[in-house]
Amino acid sequence: MSAPPVLPVSPFRAWWAQRPPAAGAAVMATGIVSVALHLAGWEVLSLILLALACAAWLGLAAEFTLRLLWERERWVTEAETPGALTAVAATTVLGTRVSALGHDALAGALLALATVLWPALLVLVVRGWRPRMPGSVFLCCVATQGLTVLAATLAAAESAAWLARVALVLFWFGLVLYALALFRFDLRQVIEGAGDHWVAGGAIAISALAGAELLAADSARLYLWNDDELGVLRVMTVGLLVLDLAWYGVLLVGEAVRPRPRYDTRRWATVFPLGMTAAATLSASAAVGLPWIEGPGRVLLWAAVAVWLVVAVGAVTSARAAITSGPVRELLRSRARR
Repeated sequence: MSAPPVLPVSPFRAWWAQRPPAAGAAVMATGIVSVALHLAGWEVLSLILLALACAAWLGLAAEFTLRLLWERERWVTEAETPGALTAVAATTVLGTRVSALGHDALAGALLALATVLWPALLVLVVRGWRPRMPGSVFLCCVATQGLTVLAATLAAAESAAWLARVALVLFWFGLVLYALALFRFDLRQVIEGAGDHWVAGGAIAISALAGAELLAADSARLYLWNDDELGVLRVMTVGLLVLDLAWYGVLLVGEAVRPRPRYDTRRWATVFPLGMTAAATLSASAAVGLPWIEGPGRVLLWAAVAVWLVVAVGAVTSARAAITSGPVRELLRSRARR
């Protein structure tokens, strides 16, 4: 395929073109904090973050498409990295929040898009697994459970029992993927990781949220399961939430033992599990009949918001420095000479 025409490029555009696939974690993090704020009743703040997440998603989607059309070799190389699955996860998180606004048709379109991307990217990523992987290895589970959450949400909204059944299959498959990823995860990342090591807990958190959404779908009178199946799902959801909170504690200890204050793009993958844990706790409070965990869920929400603000400031500062730096200017000059 021929190269695209050379057009004048702004410093921002040149910087944006260098964003790695893992940059999709920013959309995931912002989107799930928006979901958690909505669950807690903070609608205005939730909508502000939703707008930011949508803007970032549109920009990354455009870059994803441009690379697919004009830089096919680069696209394939990046699609084989675990960070590529943020494209699926970010799309499902946005779809879940959009559905809460009553825009089920748009949420369904996002589910369809994520479903198309998921198998191709999952195969490419899993094929490249190796021993001692960073926390991004768990994105295989996150992307799958993202589909579960969105499918279960739409099943409840549209009274579509078949969609809830599909979501249940994806739920169990996501847990299998988590177990497989765990064997590849380098546990030293807990004290050495640059931020994406938190996905080890975030994948459990989104699995707990998926379980809660499936239970909510059943409460919408879809009559999906008998009492035994419903009991297993409820116990599994509670167990996943407990395991998530355990991971939360372990990862906090790791941060305390070896603080890593410098900004890194992968820090958005730290915000995502924090927001997801809050969302899972708030959602499970009603779904499993444990109203007392709503209070802790609200505390976890504001912890997530605080960390989101810190990472957002770091991202803006880093972007400003990069846009005005020598490497970006040199990239512009090299393109101008072509």
